[in-house]
Amino acid sequence: MNIVDTVTDGPILIVVTTFLFSMMYCCIKYVQANKNLSLIIRFLSNFKKSDLNFRFKEIDSWMNANPYIATSWMEFRNTLVFSESVALREGSEYQYKDVSSTVQNVQTTVDPLYFFNEETLVTSKFNYKMVQTIPTILTGCGPLFTFLKIAVAFGLIDFSSNEKTVASVSNFMAGMQAAALVSVIAVGSSLIYVVFEKFLYNRLCKVPLAQIQAQLSELFASISSEKFLYELLRESKIQNNSTANLISTMPVQFKDAFNETMAANLVPYLENVIFGLNQLNKQLKETAKAASRGNSEVDDLF
Repeated sequence: MNIVDTVTDGPILIVVTTFLFSMMYCCIKYVQANKNLSLIIRFLSNFKKSDLNFRFKEIDSWMNANPYIATSWMEFRNTLVFSESVALREGSEYQYKDVSSTVQNVQTTVDPLYFFNEETLVTSKFNYKMVQTIPTILTGCGPLFTFLKIAVAFGLIDFSSNEKTVASVSNFMAGMQAAALVSVIAVGSSLIYVVFEKFLYNRLCKVPLAQIQAQLSELFASISSEKFLYELLRESKIQNNSTANLISTMPVQFKDAFNETMAANLVPYLENVIFGLNQLNKQLKETAKAASRGNSEVDDLF
């Protein structure tokens, strides 16, 4: 049985074709994942933990615009605690409200690895289960086609004459050889695929994924939920105390403000009114005196 006949044999051709297409699919998907992960790494490398407070909108916009990581980022963003503020959603925008004066930079109450892992950034982006099933399929093709070839070879044996017996036995041996080769090629291709897939996955996916996780962990420090609740309670008590002090001093402040307003506006107005009344009274007295002098002169004439 020559090489050409071996390669063109139906079962062997099926196994080899399945192996080649599986390798191509694996390479294409892993390269695509590597390209997206490398893009995220280059973007995150432009940020530092110290300037994340005032550049958060930039990273938020880019993450939301990238469909590869947008879903994971939206879930992760809800766990963030900002310096002296927390992001609260109002419609389509986020407003930052004061929460704690001891929280520095941007922190998260959940480990970033919970949102950015192999499942969310690699295996969910393509049919990873099929990639892992290929070795089993290749291995299963070996016994399947081997027994199929053996069954076909036994069916071709003809003992009706010496010539047919010799020819059928010769064909039977060739069929048995092909049946054995099917199993060898199937198991061999399965082993090659496993080694190639593991090496490629580690090189193109796990290494850049670990870099992304390290960058996110460096940018967003973790804070426990219990500590965050404690800080929230502490700040709430401080604000309540400030509110109580404000309410208690409000009447005094209102009285002082009222007195200042009266002194600044009403008193000058009343002074002007009193001054006008005094002038009017003075003029009336002068008019009365003039009238009394005129009457006395008339009396003298008569």
